[in-house]
Amino acid sequence: MDIFLERLFDGLTNGAVYAIMALALVVVFRSTGTINFAQGEMALFTTYIAWWLTTIGVPLWAGTVAAAGVGFLLGAVVERTLIRPVRRRSDMATLIVALGLFTAFNALAGLLWNSETKPMPSLFPSGLKDYLSVGGARLYIDALGVWLVVIALIGAVFLLFNRTRLGLHMRAVAGNPESAALSGVRTGRILMLGWGLAGIVGSLAGVLVTPLSPQQLSLQTMFPILIYASAAALFGGLDSPMGAVVGGLVIGVLEALITGYVEFIGGTLPQTAALVVIVLILLLRPTGLFGTRQMERL
Repeated sequence: MDIFLERLFDGLTNGAVYAIMALALVVVFRSTGTINFAQGEMALFTTYIAWWLTTIGVPLWAGTVAAAGVGFLLGAVVERTLIRPVRRRSDMATLIVALGLFTAFNALAGLLWNSETKPMPSLFPSGLKDYLSVGGARLYIDALGVWLVVIALIGAVFLLFNRTRLGLHMRAVAGNPESAALSGVRTGRILMLGWGLAGIVGSLAGVLVTPLSPQQLSLQTMFPILIYASAAALFGGLDSPMGAVVGGLVIGVLEALITGYVEFIGGTLPQTAALVVIVLILLLRPTGLFGTRQMERL
């Protein structure tokens, strides 16, 4: 039972990180109707910034705030200068630009900070040492911290989309930008803000997940996270923040249990399992568990 609980706690912690990144994907989709496949590498780039600031004596919490600010600027600038001009042409052009950004941010991080693995400090300095004993299993402070951040982000995103004028405008622009513009909504500003907010959420995900990763901070850190987060967002529904959280937790727990108990999968095939989940969801329920079905009048 203690081994099961430890794997369950690990799965919930990993799932919480996937949920944060999935939230970033949902924020972009709900505000722009676009999936940002470069979200993981943008988060990686800002995580490198947070790490670099710690090497010159800046506290990690301050570096995280600075990285979040850079994430906001990156998202806003990318949307304004690259995504918006091609989005008017076709969705395929937007997809190609996003994939190009994926490669560009990864290469830029390698150029600035080289490809060597970096030790990344944790926002919770004693997290990997201090723990609570629950049923004979260890629940580390790091895990509790990640859970609390996810809860806070869920609340913030829910309030944004359901209790603020900005959230209403974001939903209107994602649903029908032409009608929103005719109603007086400044669609260009909303699109920029959506990408910028997603950049902030992605930055937090990067800083949280990197200390928990066996490979610490490297150019490959965020790619598997993006795979799992994409599966989580599709599983829960690309327009549902709550669905992204549920999907992240479900996939995190399944990954931990399958990796621990199914020997032939082990640590080599869990990403393949996530890709299978993505394909099955697209085939069986494209809107996800909590996604909104779209109806078109003929």
